[in-house]
Amino acid sequence: MLFRQLFDAASSTYSYLLADQGEAVLIDPVKDKLDDYLRLLHELDLKLILAIDTHTHADHITALGDLRSATGCRSGFGTQSGSQCASFTFVDGQALTFGQRQLIAWHTPGHTDDSYCFLLPAAGNETAQLFSGDTLLIRGSGRTDFQNGDARTQWASLQRLLALPGDTVVWPGHDYRGWTRSSIAEEAAHNPRLQVADVEAYAQLMANLKLPNPRLMDIAVPANRACGQD
Repeated sequence: MLFRQLFDAASSTYSYLLADQGEAVLIDPVKDKLDDYLRLLHELDLKLILAIDTHTHADHITALGDLRSATGCRSGFGTQSGSQCASFTFVDGQALTFGQRQLIAWHTPGHTDDSYCFLLPAAGNETAQLFSGDTLLIRGSGRTDFQNGDARTQWASLQRLLALPGDTVVWPGHDYRGWTRSSIAEEAAHNPRLQVADVEAYAQLMANLKLPNPRLMDIAVPANRACGQD
């Protein structure tokens, strides 16, 4: 299987290209990086069949619509997004196939009500891989104060992720320090958001963050509800 972690410095967003037997999927692609994706697909001789978002982003504009126009791929959001522009919507437990591999969609609400993670099950000598979107970050978790976010709901989602095998590799949707990967065991041991006693302590922690809104929120959210296209 081919794997690439791609980065948009303007929004500190990680996007992920996975491919098997020439069929590729892009997770959380950024509109401003469209030309880079198309070049990479061409150079690696890959057919993009799926472009999917972990949730309706507030900090960048998605490339889902542009990728569908350029490549003929199917574009997808979680069904909770209410998307009218995507080729399809996925639900919890749904398998998204590329080549001989599958990503399993896990509905993990809390950051937003339409937040998903994607699990690539272990195969051969590979450990399982979790593309955790904004639900679980390296030494952090996604904020819960807008887009129908809810800290108590997110706590339940995080407990679901923490039940995965400890060696499951965590690939986050963002990182603001340049850290690129982690594991379930590492986050369970060292993520300060996960060291609280219970759901109520987590809710209090998240309520006290008092973060400013993302700079592009008023532009990005409506744009992304249109798959990043006017």
